[in-house]
Amino acid sequence: MTMLSAIERTAIERAQAAPMLERTLEWAAINSGTRNLAGLSAMAATLADAFSVLPGALELVAPEPVETVTPGGVVEPLAHGRHLLLTVRPEAPVQLLLTGHMDTVFAADHPFQQAQWLADGSLNAPGAADMKGGLALMLAALEAAEASPLAERFGYTVLINSDEETGSLSSRALIAKVAQGKTAALTYEPALPDGTLAGARGGTGNFSLVVHGRSAHAGRNPEEGRNALVAAAALAVLLADAKAPGLSVNPARIDGGGPNNVVPDLAILRVNFRPGDAAATARAQAALDAAIAQVSAAHEVRIELHGSFNRPPKPIDPAAARLFDLVRDAGADLGIPIAWKATGGVCDGNNIAACGVPVVDTMGARGGAIHSTEEFLIPESLPERAALSVLTLLRLAERGRQ
Repeated sequence: MTMLSAIERTAIERAQAAPMLERTLEWAAINSGTRNLAGLSAMAATLADAFSVLPGALELVAPEPVETVTPGGVVEPLAHGRHLLLTVRPEAPVQLLLTGHMDTVFAADHPFQQAQWLADGSLNAPGAADMKGGLALMLAALEAAEASPLAERFGYTVLINSDEETGSLSSRALIAKVAQGKTAALTYEPALPDGTLAGARGGTGNFSLVVHGRSAHAGRNPEEGRNALVAAAALAVLLADAKAPGLSVNPARIDGGGPNNVVPDLAILRVNFRPGDAAATARAQAALDAAIAQVSAAHEVRIELHGSFNRPPKPIDPAAARLFDLVRDAGADLGIPIAWKATGGVCDGNNIAACGVPVVDTMGARGGAIHSTEEFLIPESLPERAALSVLTLLRLAERGRQ
């Protein structure tokens, strides 16, 4: 355990005094579901105003183009909101990355729109834990760090994207760009209710397989048809059989089909892979390639593959272990026990780690039941985790000078 310095104590007190709960309530009242472009625009403007208290260059960056496959098998552009990017002291010797997301999983017409206080004192609100509370405490920590005499020792980039909940497809290149040259990264996904952090993470890949068959009359000349729905089902079975330890496979949906008297000529299979490591990703890709080749030949259909492994697995390498140790030691000095465990969930921390940057990606508030109407935030965790963040930032600045 290390004695807190006077500079650290002052920064911690300043961070804890920030209006984090008020900001969380204000931001949770703005519906910013990933597909709600108007809501995301309002959220981006609100965040830009809040983060403008920090020095540096702030901009709202246009999303990268993204395509989607419709239920009719048509590839169409998919619109996304802008991403907030703040760059502070890029010339400083220690460069850090802080990331979060402004989007939630709750659409503009979702019934979960209002905040309420629960009997146990927790806050039930859309995005309160995931992650508007995390954004509020990130800002509090940065405001406190900026007021510290140690501020000039480090620079940082803040990236708050608009599409994390759907895979960060329109911000993936931006994440890779801003991660370059960073000493470490902190991402503000929520911690578990007891404060446990996510350690190693598996990866993920989402794919749409568009199957083109040939229509025919189901009674008069069915043998002349090539049933795309049956072929898609065969694909689903083959891919499901590829699951193994360290690789889960979930064929989730088949779009297509039509009248009972017509052999369907189009079907789209949606499938999700969760590889635990790079070798499992390679096995998943091989399974995809083999299944497509086998079904194409056996059913005489044409299959188009769309999608990617958009989140690489995130192991705990030595650099990441050192960063976790720094966060754990900072927690110990604050009287906050810090532990972490592996999880099958994914986030932007996966993409940051793939750039060779150590990252702790659950620096946000404590909470739970995320992605559901029971989502809750533990309000006392806001000052607690803001203190942990600012102490971590100051010690990263110190360590970088050693």
